[in-house]
Amino acid sequence: MSAVPQSEDPVLIREDRDGICTLTMNRPQQMNLLTSEMIEAIQNALDTVAQEKDVHVVVLAGAGKGFCAGHDLKEIRALADKPKVEALFRRCARMMLSIQQLPQPVIARVQGAAAAAGCQLVAQCDLAVASAAAKFTTPGVSWGFFCSTPGVAVGRNLQRKRAMEMLLTGDMIDAARALEWGLVNRVVPADALDAEVMALAHKIGAKPQATIAEGKRAFYQQLDLGIERAYEMASHVITSSFVHAEGREGMDAFIEKRDPKWKQ
Repeated sequence: MSAVPQSEDPVLIREDRDGICTLTMNRPQQMNLLTSEMIEAIQNALDTVAQEKDVHVVVLAGAGKGFCAGHDLKEIRALADKPKVEALFRRCARMMLSIQQLPQPVIARVQGAAAAAGCQLVAQCDLAVASAAAKFTTPGVSWGFFCSTPGVAVGRNLQRKRAMEMLLTGDMIDAARALEWGLVNRVVPADALDAEVMALAHKIGAKPQATIAEGKRAFYQQLDLGIERAYEMASHVITSSFVHAEGREGMDAFIEKRDPKWKQ
């Protein structure tokens, strides 16, 4: 069992047991926001795990009540400059792509809310097991920045009209609907979540490792030939949304806990 990085309060915790590597986002008070620090920590962990043949399956989890609330709007607002914001989204897209390109299957363990890029993270994982208490949303449209990058992963999991409903309304959907729409594989009571995740991980982990790695690679290659270009385009679109006046007003309103005031 080990933790990454080694510090008193690591942003990401790693645990290894019986060929299962669990990576837990460890900023519960911030709803495990995908800050630059968090993105870098996940990226580094994935790069390391990709080379470890004794790891058969990866579980991605979040500490506390929420799975992940997406990007840190305070950080994005502070970046201000378009190239800096775009660089952040390029790093995030690379991290998301690394999940797909990882030889090992990745299972999202979703115990609570997954919003915006947090919902994207669930969709990007190969599989997802959710607590009945989990909720999912891509709410950017309500704050002046369309969830373009989450739409890449969500749009590849849900039927097109279901994905567009989430993206255009920003409405929250519960775990049962997420299961019906194809965002998650299984929904279980909260007290059964860990057992269900581990059972699925061990079932997959018992399969031939090289076969699993090659099968995963081929599946995505034939299914999503255009995903890198899609992320490049979507990262440009969402960057433009955040640096636009509407996006800036939306971030300010979100941070200040008030309704946005749109210019007509």
